[in-house]
Amino acid sequence: MTDSSGAPLGRVRWKRFAAIAAPAAIGAGAMVFMTAQGSVASSFAVSGSSFKVSADRLVGDGFVQYGDVDTDGEGGKHPVQVSGIKNAKIYNMCQSVQVGPFTLRLTAGTGDAPVEASDLVLDVAQLKADATFSNIEIGRDASTLDKGPSGSKGTAGMFGQQADRIELRGVEQTAWATTAGTFKLSDLHMTLGDECF
Repeated sequence: MTDSSGAPLGRVRWKRFAAIAAPAAIGAGAMVFMTAQGSVASSFAVSGSSFKVSADRLVGDGFVQYGDVDTDGEGGKHPVQVSGIKNAKIYNMCQSVQVGPFTLRLTAGTGDAPVEASDLVLDVAQLKADATFSNIEIGRDASTLDKGPSGSKGTAGMFGQQADRIELRGVEQTAWATTAGTFKLSDLHMTLGDECF
């Protein structure tokens, strides 16, 4: 059985796949490198696709959270909860994103060494986890937050919260953007596969 172009159905057309996946893989690799070098700006137009991140455990010092809106390249608006963490360790991290009909899957921190990040900022659309906070302040004006990464503040009069320390277990999140001053990915693997959850 064949499709309209004569290619057998159920088989991957590798040239077409390469044309779709190669730019995404190169872009993802460049983003990881640029983020690790601290050269990615914290404000940019997000892509038209969100991505999924899961982890067994995230531990961080200096946590803030407030609402914001991300804008994509076509002007679309995406409400997010911005979570900023000064220093974070992430254990058994998985990130997946849809690239056409395929899923690009990245894993890191799966061995003895966790993923380590400083000035980590996550623009999150949805989060599921068990959370523990130390010295939390809930309902603080978002413009006065001062425990997270430099500049991680919301609009005056808006709801915010912050804590000295955060621990998340069984993390499943959907996000539109992630930035960091440094992002150390131990035991990094990037493959085609299934979504993280």
